[in-house]
Amino acid sequence: MKVTVVGCSPAWPNPGGAQSGYLVEGSGRLLLDCGPGVLPRLRNDEPWPNIDAIAITHFHLDHWGDLVPWTWGSQFGPGRGLPQVELWLPPAGRAHLRHFGTHFGNEEMFERAFTLREYEDGVAFEAAGLRVTPVRVPHYEIETYGFRVTDGSRLLSYSGDSAPSAALVDVARDADLFLCEATLGQPFEGNGLRGHLAVEEAVDAFEQSGARRLVIVHRPHELPVDASYERASDGDVFEV
Repeated sequence: MKVTVVGCSPAWPNPGGAQSGYLVEGSGRLLLDCGPGVLPRLRNDEPWPNIDAIAITHFHLDHWGDLVPWTWGSQFGPGRGLPQVELWLPPAGRAHLRHFGTHFGNEEMFERAFTLREYEDGVAFEAAGLRVTPVRVPHYEIETYGFRVTDGSRLLSYSGDSAPSAALVDVARDADLFLCEATLGQPFEGNGLRGHLAVEEAVDAFEQSGARRLVIVHRPHELPVDASYERASDGDVFEV
């Protein structure tokens, strides 16, 4: 599998950056998350993205916001007449999109643009010829998932957004490549809700998991990363 970092900014975009979007290419083309800026980046290479499936980790805007312009381009723009992209959503995702549609256009806008599917925690599904297993991880109070993606021989793990947890370690377990967010400058102290990791916490999950390679994503430009760790940039390509 080949993974292209379309965008890896955190909740606010890094200078010139796109937000979360990771293109996995094997027997098909699977996009993990589709945050603001991802769609125009994909269009740099082709008039309209040739994507078989999209899988969304959760409904914070920086992970799904470009699905909105995608609906218009697929219905009325250069994507018109092309096969619908399969869109995999967290549980109750269809209802969420219908609700959002009442504010962004119309209730059925996403259903008209995509073939909608909902996944279940821990239940593998097939998308773009790849096998994806969603694992629920803690992220404030919003239902959020990490993904384990395999072509049958190699394994990619993607944290989504997560606080430290045993579930995050399970997401990364024995992966060939672990894309892990590290939004925080230092570990959060206190008893409040957790939603993100510091670099030290991402490294700890990686070391517990037995994964082979760690790449830090979702990191603010303002926060440096020790040179001993790999940090993704938009446009980076990784072979899994």
